[in-house]
Amino acid sequence: MSVDALDTRILRLLLEQPRTSVREYARILGVARGTLQARLDRMERDGVITGTGPSLSPAALGHPVLAFVHIEVTQGHLDDVGDALAVVPEIVEAFSITGGGDLLARVVGRDNAHLEDVIQKLISLPGVVRTRTEVALRERVPYRLLPLVESVGRADRA
Repeated sequence: MSVDALDTRILRLLLEQPRTSVREYARILGVARGTLQARLDRMERDGVITGTGPSLSPAALGHPVLAFVHIEVTQGHLDDVGDALAVVPEIVEAFSITGGGDLLARVVGRDNAHLEDVIQKLISLPGVVRTRTEVALRERVPYRLLPLVESVGRADRA
């Protein structure tokens, strides 16, 4: 799906002002509300817009420790381990990867001791061979998509 200049402007507004109404977005952009809604519906249908919920902070929820855990899995057990990871609340996301390990999980903890308990839980899962953990010290670039959206929008105009 290509994202044109209007789509880029819509996405920028969604990212910068997520709690604004569709009517207000249309007014700001100078387009009809129906046009804006059709664009939003298309971008949702095409998977460009994947959610509308709030962005939450694990640290503010009492889990300030962030780690990335590489998980090596016994051959043939990737799906089983992935399903087991989905049950662990401290795993906020996990990906199948190439390179050192089979899965990479973003894990949060209340403190280092709690993080260790979570990792011990992961190690005990059937199919997990070993883990390697890297603790994040400080966020240097927060999760963001606006620069990518703007880049895609510029490429469309070129």
